[in-house]
This record gives sequence, structure tokens and C-alpha cells, in this order.
Amino acid sequence: MERTDAGEPGQGPGRLKPGRGRRKAEDVRHATLTAAAELLLAEGVHALTFSKVATRAGVSKMTLYKWWPSPGALAFDAYFNAFQATLAFPDTGDIRRDLTAQLNSFVDLLNRNAPVIAGIIGAAQGDADLAEALSTHYVTHRRALAVERLTLAQQAGQVRADAHLEAIVDQLWGAVYHRLLMPALPMTPEFVDELIANLFHGIAVPEAGKPAT
Repeated sequence: MERTDAGEPGQGPGRLKPGRGRRKAEDVRHATLTAAAELLLAEGVHALTFSKVATRAGVSKMTLYKWWPSPGALAFDAYFNAFQATLAFPDTGDIRRDLTAQLNSFVDLLNRNAPVIAGIIGAAQGDADLAEALSTHYVTHRRALAVERLTLAQQAGQVRADAHLEAIVDQLWGAVYHRLLMPALPMTPEFVDELIANLFHGIAVPEAGKPAT
């Protein structure tokens, strides 16, 4: 367990109460991530500092320095912790339905938090710790989940055996990130439907005597 000291008075609902003695590490971590997520969504990644988070969470700033290499890494951890359930990949047995559901959930998340998520991606270009956290704990993990689901669909005969699964990930999620970072056109459910329809023209296994649709 991690010993922490009370910080300055904060305002977050998850703030730990001042007191002596040891507090459970999971309680300290929960309070920290809750406070960081609140600040991240309210003020953006560049405004998030260890001092602000420590004050809001009621924890020692030294604890934050010990657990996270930079405020950017903490910001990413808070973002991922807050939205992990939203980013879960469904498996109903129907790959087209599952891809549509996951992309719509992802697009909804981006539309509600576009400045924050774009800010994290932008900040990662100049923050090596944030870039490492983003790559290791988010991008690589998310790609693996998508490829795993597509592999099952391939094995079930719903996706062509010669389809390149990593390229499918780039086609779908890469297109969404493109609209997030270069917003010439909106991210909408219709956009998701168009992506899925175009994809399945190429990867679906057609029924005998029928072209893929």
C-alpha cells in the first residue's frame, strides 16, 4: 500500500479526506484518475498538471511523480480509465454488426470529447512518456482486439481468407481519426455506414452465385 499525505483543499467529488496513516493504493489511484479525468475534460490535456490533480484528488503530489512519468502520461491513463468500457469490442457472431456497433460507439465518444482526444494525440508528438503510454497501452491494445475479432470472423467464413486484417483496422479506424484531426467533414452514423459498406464490398465472402455487398 502507498502512504500519501493530504493535499490542499480540492473540489472533486472523489477527493480523499485528509487523515493520518496509510490509505489503500487503489483508493489513491481511483481518486487521482477521477480528478485527472475531470480536469482533462474540463480544461484539456495542456492544462492538466500534477499540482492541480493532487489538489483536486487530495493526495500527495509526490505520489503522482512516483506513479506517472509526466502529466501527459497521467492524462492518458485517466482518459483510458474513464472510457475503457465504451471502447470495448462486441462479439455477437456477426462481424458486420459488431464493426458497425464499435465504430458508432467510437464516433460518439470522439464527437463528445473531440478537443480532449485530439489534444492527447497532439501532445504525444512532443511528450515521449505520453507517446509511449498511448502506443503501448492504447493503440497496440486496440489494434490487437480488432484483429482478434476479425480473425474469428475470418475463421467463421465471414471475411475472405486473403483479407489483410491489419489493413482493415487502418481503413476503418484510420478514416475516423482522419476526420477527427482534419475535420473537413463530420463524423456521423451515415459516415460509419459508408465505411462499413465500402469495406464489405471487398472483404465479404459472397454467397454462391452472388457478388459481395
